[in-house]
Amino acid sequence: MTLVMKFGGTSVGTGAAIRETAELILNARDEHGQVVVIASAMGSKPVKVTDLLLNGATTAVEGDSKTYLQISEQLRQIHFQAIGELIQDEQERQSVERDIGAFIERYVDLCQAVWVLGELTPRALDTIGGMGEQMSVRIVAGYLRQLGHQAEAIDATELIITDDTFQAASPLFAQTEAAARARLDPLLAQGTIPIVTGFIGATSSGITTTLGRGGSDFSAAILGQVLQADEVWIWTDVDGVMTADPRLVADARSIPTLSYLEVSELAYYGAKVLHPKSIRPCVENGIPLRIKNTFNPNHQGTVIVPDNGNGHSGIKAVTSINHLSLVTVEGKGMIGVPGIAARTFGAVAKEKVSVLLISQASSEQSICFATSNELAKGVIGSLENEFASELERRDIDRIWSFDDVSIVTIVGAGMRGTPGIAGRIFSALGSENLNIIAIAQGSSECSISLVVDEENAKEAVALVHGLITDNR
Repeated sequence: MTLVMKFGGTSVGTGAAIRETAELILNARDEHGQVVVIASAMGSKPVKVTDLLLNGATTAVEGDSKTYLQISEQLRQIHFQAIGELIQDEQERQSVERDIGAFIERYVDLCQAVWVLGELTPRALDTIGGMGEQMSVRIVAGYLRQLGHQAEAIDATELIITDDTFQAASPLFAQTEAAARARLDPLLAQGTIPIVTGFIGATSSGITTTLGRGGSDFSAAILGQVLQADEVWIWTDVDGVMTADPRLVADARSIPTLSYLEVSELAYYGAKVLHPKSIRPCVENGIPLRIKNTFNPNHQGTVIVPDNGNGHSGIKAVTSINHLSLVTVEGKGMIGVPGIAARTFGAVAKEKVSVLLISQASSEQSICFATSNELAKGVIGSLENEFASELERRDIDRIWSFDDVSIVTIVGAGMRGTPGIAGRIFSALGSENLNIIAIAQGSSECSISLVVDEENAKEAVALVHGLITDNR
């Protein structure tokens, strides 16, 4: 059995965390056979190595020649402290320290070049931003060797071949499969544990790229696909995906099983879950993907499965996204006029603004959509320019925004086969006199989204979460 395991920043954030992670790796190897490990950069609160690396680069481009030097010393302290806690063998420790020191020196050189040139390209950002992973995997591998096990740190630039879309590269799967199997299969055959950098890849010519949001999770899913892994496990610092944000709902709990569609809806509407792109290779290839807690490894966590159309249990989770505006285009002259919606969203696209929710009256007298508060003013200006003639003729009465609203989204594939879900949701909110400003539901019936006043969002989430409790 081949198992791909990804560990996030908190799982490798300190010497103590790396000890626990190493134990999980070895236990999994003993139980399942072949294990491939993906590691993020060190990331204990409040310090995250990737943030430090990028901060040094962005201040350098602004003409600051001191901050990146201070950060380099901070990086040295963070990594060397972990090495000192973990690796007692003198030769092993010195080897890992040399490797980390070389990366930090290169970081300083790159930031100095950025400072001199006054330019920070996406290509340079990818090179700098991926160094945290390159350092952390060397510490993890060194510690496993200290424990007497064969382990090798591997840069994913050798394995994951991508296009040249820096900051959000896409894998080229045929080339990646050839490269990954050529490099990893011999190691696995001889019992070596590969410790691979998350987040990064490289073009076919060897230029470092990064995979964008959820990059390390994406790395695990990509290698899971090309290695034909039996499962992919994502280790983080929570017990899987929760029914709600625990900061809003005290009795929120983990969800044993979610479909890809459910995860996509939760991620889109603000839940702290895996980005849909990052798990797609697993879902499309029928590879179970589990989210587990490094610090509570006996908890079952959450398993992500393909959409099988057999959802059950009604509502599974509720999430919210705040600081939004509901922009409305309304007028009697819109009724039956072709192209109004296309022109509306064309004007929005000119502002490069993302729309989170759309609702339209059946009479076609109004179209409303949600976007972030800070972008609403620019969007309204663009719409007023687009519909200047209609506004003058009074075909469109006004274009305006309802500010400081929230979207509360209720998710569950089982809602499609459970009569009365919407009625129960509206009754729960109505019982506490919470006003619903707009409603949207997709044809998949996997989610219902409600727009409420931002000051009512927390209460709305808690009230809907009470309905999940009823479904246990």
